[in-house]
Amino acid sequence: MRRLAALVACVLVLSGCAASSGTAPAVSPPPLAVAPELVSQREAAGIPDCPATPLEAEAVAGGLPDVVVGCLGSGRQVNLAALRGTPMVLNVWAQWCGPCRAEAPHLAEFAAEAAASEQPLVVLGVDYDDPEPALALEFAGGAGWTYPHLHDPSKRIAGPLRIDGIPVTLFVNDRGQVVYRVVGPVASTQQLRDLAAAHLGVTL
Repeated sequence: MRRLAALVACVLVLSGCAASSGTAPAVSPPPLAVAPELVSQREAAGIPDCPATPLEAEAVAGGLPDVVVGCLGSGRQVNLAALRGTPMVLNVWAQWCGPCRAEAPHLAEFAAEAAASEQPLVVLGVDYDDPEPALALEFAGGAGWTYPHLHDPSKRIAGPLRIDGIPVTLFVNDRGQVVYRVVGPVASTQQLRDLAAAHLGVTL
């Protein structure tokens, strides 16, 4: 939660800089309609809402794309290109994906360590190509994933992020650039620690 707050603060700082330069202030995307039971399910699982971002954001070279997707169990929409300012591990998954289930305990342990660390690191999930948000939330809650998850049932990120299959785990630096990717399931929590240290400079 501390790392999520840091990410939100960075987004707000970026928005404030745009406003002070004489341009129109950044506008958040309008919320999507979402069933109240999904919101309750997310909150009961201890999964926080996704970070607030502006409607538009300029993508950096080699970075996350200017694509807006929804938040799992929330009406909030998120522009991926605006997710910068803090190193991030972005895991693309679905509840129907067997390898995603196999790597789930490693992600849960890694995210808990990141949340307890003094070093800033955000862990964010993307529920991908998944038409059943209730089942996705059930799986995420059961896996102990107490970090936010975006929701991309129509595979909007597929082309921009070169997603051919899942799971995929992206390591994103504080400038929003994708500096490393793991295609397929991560093998251990230690693998995640090692990759975060090597590519993001974060030691857990």
